[in-house]
Amino acid sequence: MADGSRPADPAASADPGQGVGAVGRSAPLRVDAQRNLEHVLRAAREVFGELGYGAPMEDVARRARVGVGTVYRRFPSKDVLVRRIAEEETARLTAQARAALGQEDEPWSALARFLRTSVASGAGRLLPPRVLRVGADERAVTGTEPGEPLRVPQQRGGVAVSALAAVESTAIPGPAVDPVEEAGVGELLEVVGRLVDRARRSGELRGDVTVADVLLVIATAAPSLPDAAQERAASSRLLDILLEGLRAR
Repeated sequence: MADGSRPADPAASADPGQGVGAVGRSAPLRVDAQRNLEHVLRAAREVFGELGYGAPMEDVARRARVGVGTVYRRFPSKDVLVRRIAEEETARLTAQARAALGQEDEPWSALARFLRTSVASGAGRLLPPRVLRVGADERAVTGTEPGEPLRVPQQRGGVAVSALAAVESTAIPGPAVDPVEEAGVGELLEVVGRLVDRARRSGELRGDVTVADVLLVIATAAPSLPDAAQERAASSRLLDILLEGLRAR
């Protein structure tokens, strides 16, 4: 269903051997079930990347070349699938940010590397919407004014609680989000914050640039175009322009 509700289809009923409640992360799957799960996840990334997280589950099923009941066996609701994709993309972005921090000595080079890697991977089309909303007001997220050194909020279980508490949960459909369950988002904000802070203090990044701006660059510089070569060229050109806008004068 387009609204994410589960269809009243016998084919969509839970298979006890599939581990529905664990969203594909419980007991080992049969070979065919594992293959179907991989097809669904790949299709979901493509569909959500092209159409946004509002795309219906039927589109995901068609792209995966499976019945919609197969999708619902693994993901009892669209909300569960969206959260799975968003969590994986958040983890991917965090890993890219950590790699930039660890492999680039120069602050500006580290920030630019993170942006180029993230944009090239198409991450901007799958950024969890609440991540962008978290960054919309950096004072709410970090307790700092633009230009001040970034201060990571008090942590609880690895989660930036004050940042996540400021987020409205309407960006992704579903029940209110418990900040403790959003550890991946807090970690992403903390690592990107370190990139931003280093580049600010080096004088190479404009003093008014926030974590929100950096995440917005990733989202903006990843257009979805029908032609892959044109998409890569447009993305690279747009990112060059945006990086120039971030540089201090």
